[in-house]
Amino acid sequence: MTFNLATILAESASAYPDRAVAVLEGRKLTYAELDAASGRVAGALLGAGLHCGDRVGVQLPNSFEFLYAYFGILKAGLVMVPINPQLKAAEIGHMMEDSGAALLIDTLDDPLLGSGSAVPMALTQAGDTAVIIYTSGTTGKPKGAELSHFQLYLNCTIAGETFGVRPEDVSLAALPFFHIYGLSGLINCAVRYGGAMVLVPRFEPQAVFDLIAEHRITVLAGVPTMYHALWMAEVGDRDLSCLRLASSGGASMPEALLTGFEKKFGVVILEGYGMSETGSTATMNQSATQRKPLSVGKPIWGVQCRIVSPLGDDLPDGSVGELWLRGHVVMKGYFGNPLATAETVVDGWLRTGDLAYRDPDGFLFLVDRIKDLIIRGGYNVYPREVEEVLYGHPAVAEAAVIGRPDDRLGEEVVAVVAPKPGCTIDVDELIAHCRERLALYKCPREVRVLASLPKSDTGKLLKRELRR
Repeated sequence: MTFNLATILAESASAYPDRAVAVLEGRKLTYAELDAASGRVAGALLGAGLHCGDRVGVQLPNSFEFLYAYFGILKAGLVMVPINPQLKAAEIGHMMEDSGAALLIDTLDDPLLGSGSAVPMALTQAGDTAVIIYTSGTTGKPKGAELSHFQLYLNCTIAGETFGVRPEDVSLAALPFFHIYGLSGLINCAVRYGGAMVLVPRFEPQAVFDLIAEHRITVLAGVPTMYHALWMAEVGDRDLSCLRLASSGGASMPEALLTGFEKKFGVVILEGYGMSETGSTATMNQSATQRKPLSVGKPIWGVQCRIVSPLGDDLPDGSVGELWLRGHVVMKGYFGNPLATAETVVDGWLRTGDLAYRDPDGFLFLVDRIKDLIIRGGYNVYPREVEEVLYGHPAVAEAAVIGRPDDRLGEEVVAVVAPKPGCTIDVDELIAHCRERLALYKCPREVRVLASLPKSDTGKLLKRELRR
């Protein structure tokens, strides 16, 4: 079957030519303008000697130019390789070499983005690779997950329908476009349903509040650290009643943050789960009335899940095991790495590396990454459980729990925390707070206090940095 993901742009441009697809610092980009500009980029790329299936690296911030490049690459039948603009030469070199990219677009004034004659959309096959997106590399060098045209189409279509996206929605685009959440969950979903995005060059709570009020933003998409920053900030007299829905992914959201944000802003946050290897959303809470707080919801349409023991056996509801997924969300594989692919995709099932359990109603609850599990004196300690208790302390703004090698116990539990503005953390009091609420073997024996915890560009807490 022939299919090109750029069809989502062509259809929305036909239906809503004069509607804004993106707004940035007072400038507006319409669907018709993006459709025309991306067509010219496709022509320029093919005119430069590239051929269907060639890879193109794109290292741009959230911008109109990123959209030109993305849809131009798709239209030309090429493969997009998004690259974080903050990476250094060696990291960029790895992704370019590993993907075999023939070209890198890394400046907003790149000639390819402003010239060329439009060409007809390439007749790619539905299973052809559209995007190679690199994993975060927490367990070694980043690997390139191959995502097909139809996989990404189904993902944005089904997730958007489940989430209740409307053509009149205006989304806050603060998530970086080089990340799968921003690329699929924001761009693809907005364009698929004819919505608009307000691009945020740099996330800052007061500026975000201004944008919400000015552009009447209806949908927020973010990670817990973004929601935490908004929760802590003063809204002032801005009218934010336009907010309709919010989605969260990338990391588990603490209960105190979830309830605090929803109470302050009067908008429900629907948590979901996905990864680069699933092209974004794999599970989600479906609505304000069909959700369970702290759950990542249920598998979206067409996706199956299993909770699996270390021996490969299916576990009953309530038991913690590795989450396995199967369905249209599963990547084609890791580009040029059949060994890693075979280790991760088994008989069509994607081994996520995340520990989870399923309740009797079918809702999934993440417990932790397998690699983050702490085994103290033979007992399993799940860092997230301890972190929830730490977040419940009135002085704690951020918390992460890691294991430290210990000659006697194997590992010891260490908490790393950052205080809320104007607060001081008393270490002894915090340990006592934990002992009142947790079994003793789960309680941190060591607490480190930092001004703030290290985070990735997408707002994830970087435990590997803490371990170093």
